[in-house]
Amino acid sequence: MVCLRTALLSHPFSLTFSGSKSKHLCSKVHAARPSVKMTSTKTVEHIVLFKVLHLSVGPLLRNRSSSFTFTHMLHSRYNSKEDLQAYSAHPSHVSVVKAHVLPIVDDIMALDWLADGLSTLVPSQGSAIRLSFLKLKEAAPKDPVLAVVGGIPDSFNQISEFSFGENFSPARAKGFSIASLAVFPGLSELDAADSNQELVNYQKDKVRDHIESVVVVDYVVPPPPPAQSASL
Repeated sequence: MVCLRTALLSHPFSLTFSGSKSKHLCSKVHAARPSVKMTSTKTVEHIVLFKVLHLSVGPLLRNRSSSFTFTHMLHSRYNSKEDLQAYSAHPSHVSVVKAHVLPIVDDIMALDWLADGLSTLVPSQGSAIRLSFLKLKEAAPKDPVLAVVGGIPDSFNQISEFSFGENFSPARAKGFSIASLAVFPGLSELDAADSNQELVNYQKDKVRDHIESVVVVDYVVPPPPPAQSASL
C-alpha cells in the first residue's frame, strides 16, 4: 500500500497523462508472497480513496482567434472553489507545473467560473467543445452581455450542454471576464451550428458594441488513456 500511495501522491499527473506505474513500483511487494499468518504485532491500516469529476487535456482542433496562438487545452471540473484552490495549491501540483509545464509553454491563459445546472459532469468521448472568452470594453455593462451569452442554447439546438459565467480568477485571464463552454455531441453538430451564418452573425451583433476582444477555440474530447493492468 505504501508504494501505491507514493505513486498517487507524489506524481498525480502520471495517472492522467502517462498511466500509473504502480506495477513497477510494487514489483518487490509481489515478488514473493509468503503464507498469511496472524501475529500479535499491531499494524496501521491506511486507505486512500480518490474521486475525480473530470479532467481532459489535448491539442486544440481549431483556434479561431488571430491574436492568440494557443495549441492545447485542459478542462477540469470541481465541486467548489475550495476544491479548486486545494488542487491549485497542492505541493505536488505546484512542483509538476514548475518542472514540466512552465518550461515548455510560451503563453498561458486561464479562466474559472461557476457553472449552473450541468446535465453531466463528464463530456462524452468525441464530444466537440467550443470555448469562448470575452473581454469587455472599458465601462461596458456586463449584464446585457451575460444575458445574450446565456441565451445561446436557445438559438442552437445542436448544443447538448452549455455553461457560462463571470471569471473569478483574474490573475491569468488577460483581462477577459466572461466565458462560455458549449458541448456538442460531435464535430458534425458543431459544424452544423457554424453553417447557419445568418444566426451566428445575429448573435454577434447583439454584443459587438460591448466587446473589445474575443478568444474562441474548438476542442474534441479525446479517449481516456489506455488502462494498464497492475497487480496490487
